[in-house]
Amino acid sequence: MNVRLRRAQLLLGQGRYEPAEAECRAALAEDPGEAEALALLALALLGRTDEQDPDAPRRLDEAERAAGDAIAAAPDQAFPHHVRGRVMLVRRREEEAVAAALEAIRFEPDEPDHRALLGQARFAQRRWAEALAAAEEGLRLDPEHAACSRLRALALVQSGRREEASQTLRAALARNPEDPATHTALGWALLEARDPQGALTHFQEALRLDPTEESARAGIVEALKARHRVYALFLRYLMFMSKLTPGQQWGIVIGGYLAYRGVSNYARAHPEQAMWVYPLIGLYLAFVLLSWLGKPLFNLALRLDRFGKHALSRDQLQQANLVGGALLLALSLIAVWVATGSELAAAGGIGAVVLLLPLSAIHSCDAGWPRQMMTLYTLGLLGCALTVLAIGLLPAAPPAVTGLIAPLVQVFLFGSLLSGFVANFLISARPRR
Repeated sequence: MNVRLRRAQLLLGQGRYEPAEAECRAALAEDPGEAEALALLALALLGRTDEQDPDAPRRLDEAERAAGDAIAAAPDQAFPHHVRGRVMLVRRREEEAVAAALEAIRFEPDEPDHRALLGQARFAQRRWAEALAAAEEGLRLDPEHAACSRLRALALVQSGRREEASQTLRAALARNPEDPATHTALGWALLEARDPQGALTHFQEALRLDPTEESARAGIVEALKARHRVYALFLRYLMFMSKLTPGQQWGIVIGGYLAYRGVSNYARAHPEQAMWVYPLIGLYLAFVLLSWLGKPLFNLALRLDRFGKHALSRDQLQQANLVGGALLLALSLIAVWVATGSELAAAGGIGAVVLLLPLSAIHSCDAGWPRQMMTLYTLGLLGCALTVLAIGLLPAAPPAVTGLIAPLVQVFLFGSLLSGFVANFLISARPRR
């Protein structure tokens, strides 16, 4: 291997992706068909990819081309196939990642890194048993393989075997206490085991070791919120749902709604039983509101905390700002209504509260077309509300104009209630990168 590629490998191991990319490009200037240089270039570009970076799509495209060129230059070597698999995993093209991992295994069956990649792709597909099998095969080849140990633990958590997962991760930390990814995985396992304080300790240690560990930062946010009993219960529901396939998740959402409609119809048909039925309906509606607004409201609480606000991501901060702004507007308009009796102020306050439902979902959707669609949907509802308020402010609006108020209010209210289902669909969408 030439000296530039050795230097590039060292830089990649240190997480210094930009100078690693420069070394790879210099090596390719000397030998444009060097397969290893192309594969290492793909890894360097992958390391420089950040979802918030406007250049991320271009770098991912270039990384995919470099990995493809590396395979073309050395189709019978495992490393280029492995690198392509990693690129495909980041691009959320899991089936292609699985195919690339299997090709790498075919050429290099005794390398546990390829088993870890296969398991990660299966994990991303929510195929827990296959992810666990791949991790255990990797550990058979190397009992101390860190990535396979973490993957095995995460697959065990998703399979409901939390104690085994904790034991696996603690054993991995005993071997390498300075591994931030293992601290992060143990943090999530402890959060699943309802130990937010223990989880917080490991997330903080992971960030101390690697300040760029975004999964640990997200874990800190969840652990801080889980200190509140209501959110801890809500988090248990979220973690339960995360173990299900998208079809199973939709089955629960739609089944809950149909059950609510059935119970509501029963209460109307049997008013003598209503006193026993309406509390159940109230609990269901409270749960639905919590499932829609729980995360953004608790993010807002952290946003107002002098320590908690530093743990929130940029998306979470923006979400908290939007929700906080809507709540402040709602409270201000309701205060005006109380002080003046203005029906228009009361309507505006109620509208601001209702608008929280779609507004809070915008930053829960992935960046890209899901977030754009949710933003447009919310802007459409906001347009209906502002049009109604504008008509209400007109001193003497003609009947043709005032006649628009009722249908616009209906569209606004129905659209806001429907926004929960729209948001669930868009949140579950995983756009390719």
